[in-house]
Amino acid sequence: MALKCLIVLLSLPLAHAAEKEPPKFSPGPLSSFRDRQTIDQVTLAARPFLKTADLRAAFGKLDPNSYGVLPILVLIVNQSGQTVSLEGMRAELITPDRRRIEATPASDIRYLSGTPRPDATPHPIPGRLPGLSRRKSPLSAWEIEGRAFSARMLPAGESASGFLYFQACFRSGSVLFLGGLRQAATGKDLFYFELPLEAEEGPCAFRRPIRYPTTPIPNPIPLTR
Repeated sequence: MALKCLIVLLSLPLAHAAEKEPPKFSPGPLSSFRDRQTIDQVTLAARPFLKTADLRAAFGKLDPNSYGVLPILVLIVNQSGQTVSLEGMRAELITPDRRRIEATPASDIRYLSGTPRPDATPHPIPGRLPGLSRRKSPLSAWEIEGRAFSARMLPAGESASGFLYFQACFRSGSVLFLGGLRQAATGKDLFYFELPLEAEEGPCAFRRPIRYPTTPIPNPIPLTR
């Protein structure tokens, strides 16, 4: 009897840990992406996340779009036979009127709903650490950073996926620009992608203004192909 009780007690922490494991999320196969483009045997696929079912699978109860944050799932497949460096990768969303919106780092998303940064509180409150706020942002959910695109190297024959975040409402006809990919061995610039995105526009609300450039920016200078 004592042995059975001991086994039960030892199994409780394991069961508790299993309950706390985050739900798994899969980007799905390349064939499931409608919008994709292949250059020099490297394929970029992307999908704006707007539908409720998709959002729940990735972010649970959180809908980043309701806070003016557009999540775009990105899948990169490398069939080029050489390792591709993503260290200098840059991403922009080009709107139908040719405005360019840079991707916001996942670590900054939590501050976009009005919650101040840890170093932004001007007057510390007595009894609390300077610069920290007790306000919790809905965008501080672990899924935002946990499911962000974070790959830095992409070996031949492998793929990488994750979310890019833009302070924008999705508009049909927008284009995802992805550049800064290089040969890992030589550092040589490879190419850039301009992938048209098509999806049904969903509701979007901004809780802070977006600073667009005052004039449209022309098309980028092509990298070496």
